[in-house]
Amino acid sequence: MSLADDLYRETILDHYHNPRNHGIIDNPSAKVEGVNPLCGDELTLYLTVENGTVVDVKLEAKGCSINTASGSMMTEAVVGKSVDEATDIINKFKSMMLDKNQSELDLPEEMEDLEALQGVKKYPVRIKCALLPWNTLIEGLESVGQQK
Repeated sequence: MSLADDLYRETILDHYHNPRNHGIIDNPSAKVEGVNPLCGDELTLYLTVENGTVVDVKLEAKGCSINTASGSMMTEAVVGKSVDEATDIINKFKSMMLDKNQSELDLPEEMEDLEALQGVKKYPVRIKCALLPWNTLIEGLESVGQQK
C-alpha cells in the first residue's frame, strides 16, 4: 500500500468517525432522503439556500464509511458557495468518480479531502456509496428550484 493510499484511508476514516455538519436544520429549504438499497446506506439531507447561496447543509447518515465520509466532505465543500459554484463542485466530483480517465479534481486546497475518495474507483460497487450524498444534494437543490 502506498503512502497516498494510507493518507486517503486516514482522511476517509477521520470524516467517518468525526463527520462534519452532522445533524438537522430546523425549517430547512429542503429535506431529502437518500437510499442505496444495494448496500443499505441511508441519509437525510437538510439544505438551506438563501439568495442563491448554500447557507447550510446538514446530514444524518447511516451506513458505510464511504457514504458518511463522502457526505461529510461534500458539506464542507458546498457550504457558503453560490448554487452555481456548488453545482460545479458536484459535477467535478461526479466526473472524477465516474470517468475512468479522470483522476483528480481541480479544487481549491481547502477541498482537497475530496480527492481521497478517488480510491473508491478501485471498487466499482462502492462508487454508489460515495455518490449517494451528492445525488441527494442535487435532489435538494432541484426541490428548491436552485439546480440548473
